[in-house]
Amino acid sequence: MPTAKRRNDTPPPRTGGSEAEVLRGFLDYLRASIVAKVQDAPEPQVRTAAVPSGTNLLGLLRHLTFVERSIFLGDPVTNWQKTFHAAPTDTVTDVVARYREAVVQANEILDRCTDLGAQIPRPGRPAPTVRWALTHMIEETGRHAGHADILRELIDGTTGR
Repeated sequence: MPTAKRRNDTPPPRTGGSEAEVLRGFLDYLRASIVAKVQDAPEPQVRTAAVPSGTNLLGLLRHLTFVERSIFLGDPVTNWQKTFHAAPTDTVTDVVARYREAVVQANEILDRCTDLGAQIPRPGRPAPTVRWALTHMIEETGRHAGHADILRELIDGTTGR
């Protein structure tokens, strides 16, 4: 078992009082948490499955990139299982950069959405409300950030947010 390394814990965010500020604050907090788990993870362990399901750190972040793009930008996904698999040529830097770019684009959409009850503008596709999209992304990102916590500890003993 790897020697434990403790990251400094980042407390939950202090956000403004509105519902939108709270939801966006927690989503950004979780986004940063999962990037921190992946960005300095060693090769080849970052892409190596540590559990029978095949889940690995790089695949989790790649999947979340697709989820962000699907929910907020309307990008279609035909095979969700494939989104968990990074290409052999994908580097940690590549996957983190693509995720961060998806987040920037998603936030640009959210910045224009002032009514949480309004639909996310997604031409040609059914659209969820902004509230539903934010809540779903908090759930999805939090779930996979928890998986990433465990995988990272198995890789090199690193814990903390």
